[in-house]
Amino acid sequence: MSKLRTTISAQSRFLSTYDGAENLCLEEIYTENVLEIRTEVGLAGPPQKSPVTLGLEDLFSTHGHLNEDADAVLVVGEAGSGKSTLLQRMHLLWAAGRDFQEFLFVFPFSCRQLQCVVKPLSVQMLLFEHCCWPDLGQQDVFQFLLDHPNRVLLTFDGFDEFRFRFSDRERHCSPTDPTSVQNLLFNLLQGNLLKNARKLLTSRPDAVSAFLRKYLRLELHLKGFSEEGIELYLRKRHREPGVADRLIRLLKGTSALHGLCHLPVVSWMVSKCHQELLLHGGGSPKTTTDLYLLILQHFLLHASSADLVPHGLGSGLLRGRLPTLLRLGWLAVWGLGKCCYVFSAKQLQAAHIDREDISLGFLVHAKSVVPGGAATLEFLHITFQCFFAALYLVLSADLSPSLLRQLFNCHRPRGSLLARLLPPMCVPRSEGQEGSTAALLWEAEPHNLRITAAFLAGLLSREHGGLLAEGQVSEKALLQLQACARKCLSHSLHEHFHSIPQAVPGEAKSMHAMPGFMWLIRSLYEMQEERLARQAVRGLKVGHLKLTFCGVGPAECAALAFVLRHLRWPVALQLDHNSVGDLGVEQLLPCLDVCKALYLRDNNISDRGVCKLVEHALQSEQLQKLALFNNKLTDGCAHPMARLLACKGNFLALRLGNNHITAAGAQVLAEGLRANASLQFLGLWGNKVGDEGAQALAEALGDHQSLRWLSLVGNNIGSVGAQALALMLEKNVALEELCLEENHLQDEGVCSLAKGLERNSSLKVLKLSNNCVTYLGAEALLQALERNDTILEVWLRGNTFSPEEIERLSQRDTRLLL
Repeated sequence: MSKLRTTISAQSRFLSTYDGAENLCLEEIYTENVLEIRTEVGLAGPPQKSPVTLGLEDLFSTHGHLNEDADAVLVVGEAGSGKSTLLQRMHLLWAAGRDFQEFLFVFPFSCRQLQCVVKPLSVQMLLFEHCCWPDLGQQDVFQFLLDHPNRVLLTFDGFDEFRFRFSDRERHCSPTDPTSVQNLLFNLLQGNLLKNARKLLTSRPDAVSAFLRKYLRLELHLKGFSEEGIELYLRKRHREPGVADRLIRLLKGTSALHGLCHLPVVSWMVSKCHQELLLHGGGSPKTTTDLYLLILQHFLLHASSADLVPHGLGSGLLRGRLPTLLRLGWLAVWGLGKCCYVFSAKQLQAAHIDREDISLGFLVHAKSVVPGGAATLEFLHITFQCFFAALYLVLSADLSPSLLRQLFNCHRPRGSLLARLLPPMCVPRSEGQEGSTAALLWEAEPHNLRITAAFLAGLLSREHGGLLAEGQVSEKALLQLQACARKCLSHSLHEHFHSIPQAVPGEAKSMHAMPGFMWLIRSLYEMQEERLARQAVRGLKVGHLKLTFCGVGPAECAALAFVLRHLRWPVALQLDHNSVGDLGVEQLLPCLDVCKALYLRDNNISDRGVCKLVEHALQSEQLQKLALFNNKLTDGCAHPMARLLACKGNFLALRLGNNHITAAGAQVLAEGLRANASLQFLGLWGNKVGDEGAQALAEALGDHQSLRWLSLVGNNIGSVGAQALALMLEKNVALEELCLEENHLQDEGVCSLAKGLERNSSLKVLKLSNNCVTYLGAEALLQALERNDTILEVWLRGNTFSPEEIERLSQRDTRLLL
């Protein structure tokens, strides 16, 4: 135990994931990411709350379990979202005795290294030979682990880089018998081996299958830095006076770059290149490709002699290092094709990588838990490997138009999401020789191929044409490749839209895009050509574009706005359950003019984002519906929302449920409602408006002529609020549905509402479930129903009725739903 703690402590103390040139003390630099429990949608029951946000110490929380009998906890996040660093921090806290002390043993593994193991392994061999070898009593130690599995934690970083797909077909239950490394890992995750030991794995979302989810106890989403997290990280990185302040001001004035920084790997790159960014002023990167070219320049300049340092990549710097970049690029392509992310000395030698190539800093020593293990190298990050692969493709003579089409091929049997998106014009698999670029690209993992394709699109943009010419790419070949890329991207977007079934007559066409669709949009954005974006969406008519659970962050929002603003017909854009945040809202503003509805449920949006949104919405003629429930809104959003209601004459629906709006916010919203004559749907469920808020809203809605649906579910409303709502019902002639479940109305409040119903002629549905109503309140409602022929349903489920009372009430009026 002491040896294990010492080994893990030594390995976790310094953060070198993104940089081999310097070691950063993890304790000084670590910044919390947004970590949320994955929520199940589509389940029956009360309105869902926002996803639970956790701290690192809550990784093994008792909340939100998917399967109580499972052992595995999964942390998913996009490439660069900080998954490896989160694990490293967890290891350090355990080794230092500061947290996770319920585990006596923690065994960390890297999936990219495990997949290189060829010989069969048993559980004992995995733990001792590939993590930490007990110097004495190996058998006794192993028996203790078997006897006390609940005190053991195994972590597996980078499950998406494990080239074997998860399967539960081959069962293996013996902890001492060897089996293949993939079978061993899969049976550990299922609980067939070391049952009740915790297994924590990280992965990108694309690699998580429905089969794997059956064996998950808990699934968590790592969503990257919040806006405050970006600022905190930069202040930790730059403690020199004024540097962090200048860098933060630069980011806040450059929304595209600021949006990219929600990924920690990008924040590190911005920090690394802070001198170049501050010197360039207005020339900040817009796209991911721009940023990676900047970091390439930074490393090349760092490796150049001080008196020969040129200005920018286009001043001979690239040409001078072209052989090195091609060698690194070929290694990247070969690695992607072979699903190899750590390289042995033999593999480096085969790629002709020499010490000078390594000294540039793009290859760093891979961490190995086993002391004395063979030294291996890896790229700074998987995104760097994809970038170098794309760079090789455009700088080498290997990239022909046919190979470019193969990269975007849409009919690959392995089921690449990009493959399914792109058109039949893309040629089928070319019969390249084994080990050729074409053959390697065919075998690459889809999620890595998407990143590579987006970089490739960026490198082929007009903006970087001069750079490629510097790399000795002929003008004729470059123009040919650019034209092919444009044609492929534009045609593929049309094919994706046209593959959707036609709309029902009289209804708008609806499209639910898959996560891979976003990479197509990102590729269009990376090219930064307005004409291409306009051509790609020309003639497309879709009424509803749904992008839920698609990993949409601020960078994706910028890409969406860049493309969708060229649509000729208005669209309802649904981005529920993503990571849009305030930064993403700002990125979406350019396409607001084509949005007739915007749905942003579960997106970590605060009052700051809403203020920016409303400011632009007031100038948008098309926008009529806004859904912002399950976010982080407070009374601070009420003033801009009231202004929206008062000033926008065609606004139809506002949903602000499950936020943090109190009576004060409701009173401000009520002022906006007084001046409004168009709103039809108002949702405020799951807030805290209380009696005072309900009174203010009721007074504003008494004479409202258009509102048809009002939800005040779960707002701590009592009898006083109910009395005000009853008076509103006596006056209002438009409201058709009133939802008041999960409050504290009791009999007194229900009796008041019953009096209001007697004089109401518009309400069709009244929902009063879970309000502590007894037979007395129900009797008052029955008397009101005798005088009201309009009402169709009164919901009374979850109240305090005996079975006999339920039977008796049901027989008296079937409109009571008990």
